[in-house]
Formats: sequence, C-alpha cells, structure tokens
Amino acid sequence: MPNARPSNPASNLDPAIAARLKRSADGLVPAIAQQYDTGEVLMLGWMDDEALHRTLTTGRCTYWSRSRREYWVKGDTSGHVQHVKSVALDCDADTVLVKVDQVGAACHTGDRTCFDAGDLPLSQ
Repeated sequence: MPNARPSNPASNLDPAIAARLKRSADGLVPAIAQQYDTGEVLMLGWMDDEALHRTLTTGRCTYWSRSRREYWVKGDTSGHVQHVKSVALDCDADTVLVKVDQVGAACHTGDRTCFDAGDLPLSQ
C-alpha cells in the first residue's frame, strides 16, 4: 500500500486521546487547518497518533505525508509556519480541527489557502 505509514510507529500520544480517535484503515485522521482569528479554512492534512502528539506538544503543526511517507512540520522548508492556537476533535472523533496562526501561504502552490481554486456551481 503506497500511502501506508510504517507499521506500529512509536507514539507518545496521551492514551486517553488515542482511545478516542477513529482512524482510517491506514491509521490516519484528516486534520483541517483554520486561521484562528478569521475562520478562514487553510488546508487539509493527515495526522496519525504521533503527528497529533507532536502538534499538541510543540505548538507547530506536524502532518503525515502520504506521498513522501514521512512526517513534516508545516513551514520547516517553506518558512510558512502554522502556530497552533487550539486543537479539537469533531463529534465522531474522526477529524481534527487545528486553529492556527498561519505565517505566509498555507498551500504548497504558494497561495494563502488550498481552497481558492474557485467555487463549484450549485444546481438548484
């Protein structure tokens, strides 16, 4: 499976939090990054238990790259850092909402948000 994480990655995530998470078959949860003060939706990334632990304890968003099969801290190479303000689980505990203070672009294309490719037409 090309997007799979390493088997049994070590994690220091609080067991009480880990027990609440509902992960996909590959052990990941979607993580939505939102600008904390404006509500702007910036991007979607993926986290496993260790990425969530690192996000909660470092104050910087850490994601699991499904394509590169490695952890990455947002901004380490681009300088476009996400400073974590809060983290919440949704009602089903299968999605994480990370409210951040985004420095620079959130999207890998260099745009502020990944959700600026245009609205899709609605049929009514």
